[in-house]
Amino acid sequence: MPTFAVVLPAAGRSTRFRDPNYKKPFANLGGRAVWLHSAERFLNRKDVKQVIVVVAEEDREEFGRKFGANLAIMGVEVCPGGAERTDSIQNALAKVRDEIDFVAIHDAARPCTADKLIDQVFAAAEQHGAAILAIPVAATLKRAAPGKPATIAETVDRAGLWEAQTPQVFRRELINKAYAARTAALTDDAQLVERIGASVALVEGSALNLKITTKDDLRLAEQVLKVLPKAKPEGFSHPFAGDDLWR
Repeated sequence: MPTFAVVLPAAGRSTRFRDPNYKKPFANLGGRAVWLHSAERFLNRKDVKQVIVVVAEEDREEFGRKFGANLAIMGVEVCPGGAERTDSIQNALAKVRDEIDFVAIHDAARPCTADKLIDQVFAAAEQHGAAILAIPVAATLKRAAPGKPATIAETVDRAGLWEAQTPQVFRRELINKAYAARTAALTDDAQLVERIGASVALVEGSALNLKITTKDDLRLAEQVLKVLPKAKPEGFSHPFAGDDLWR
């Protein structure tokens, strides 16, 4: 059975979440922090052998104090974040064990990923070497012209356009090679793999696999979790479920 490491980046600034008390991966969602929901989707899988959560340096002390017991029970490792997202991921890649075959990079603020989608993108990565979840763009897209207020410069043809999601899954050697060759800070790991000439398979995801960016997203996620089958990792507990700091 191929083995997987999962990297959960949670070191972003969360500027659009607009809450002075916590960042979006640490917000309360159904009684637990968002990042715990995201981690749970992988912890019950036999093929996942390593889980790494990336936390900003300024959050590490508080994160360890509040979630230390969870981390120990789950066997989740903590890695320091960097100046940009790509720096954070590169820090985590350095911690991935040599015996791991594939690396899955999944937004810590994307807590509603269905098990069947993870199955599908993992299988596609095994077959193709790299695969991501994505959904076809359905909305009408407009490119804006500069100015206040902005005006429409053109309507963009959406044919063939997909919106990237996570997990994004890569053979370990491939994602390491892509990061070694990076020359700019990008927001998408698949783009780095594309830049070294490798192809990335698209696996159709779901609109329910939402990323929490604003408070409205948090409310939507609460409703999605009510209908999403719960992941139940063996031996997992939530000793800090009621801590007000993360609400």
